[in-house]
Amino acid sequence: MSDSIVIIPTYNEIENIENIIRAVFDLPKEFHILVIDDGSPDGTADVVKSLQKEFPEKLHLLERAGKLGLGTAYILGFRWAITHDYDYIFEMDADFSHNPKDLVRLYDACLTEADVAVGSRYSTGVNVVNWPMGRVLMSYFASKYVKLITGMKVHDTTAGFVCYKRRVLETIDLDSIHFKGYAFQIEMKYTAYVLGFNIKEVSIVFVNRILGTSKMSSGIFGEAFFGVIGLRIRKMFGGFKKAPKY
Repeated sequence: MSDSIVIIPTYNEIENIENIIRAVFDLPKEFHILVIDDGSPDGTADVVKSLQKEFPEKLHLLERAGKLGLGTAYILGFRWAITHDYDYIFEMDADFSHNPKDLVRLYDACLTEADVAVGSRYSTGVNVVNWPMGRVLMSYFASKYVKLITGMKVHDTTAGFVCYKRRVLETIDLDSIHFKGYAFQIEMKYTAYVLGFNIKEVSIVFVNRILGTSKMSSGIFGEAFFGVIGLRIRKMFGGFKKAPKY
């Protein structure tokens, strides 16, 4: 039994899914994987099912009926991981924009000092490869904007490559997480920050996908832009509460 699980949400990632799974399982530290597939018509889930025969008890799959949003996929994955007693729970994309080798660095950060370790594109400059300049600027200044509004000492607030200690996700009231798209990443980090957890950035190089199609849209950025103001207002009125204990 590994103490770590990597949650990978997918929609039409048939070009990448087998390679990313094998890359994670080839690491010197053992990670398990939970793929959450939103009804990919290209057969992504079928590839995962085939690989489960090769990697029993290490590779897990949850299938959903359709595209229900990144945030709801991760919330489902967080709950599953907690139920199955994993201590370190990771978010990672399927398209190799996040280097699987950096999972070990995020794990080490949480093992030694951090409650939340963020794979950061912007903590040591701008470490992004093969993105259009417009998108780089939008992402970079979005993180600057979030940092300004929220007061978080995090350079890459929109990052989607993250390790959470189990107790962070047990403490956050996951039912109160509102956002489904790009703003979900901000809301999770800000909630952890408000609840007093230690967030550490680990510098990574982000590489734009080579295979498959990006799921990013202007609407997702819009949700993040206006959502940040709502998060700040919620903090002012005490809207961030810990999960109830049963």
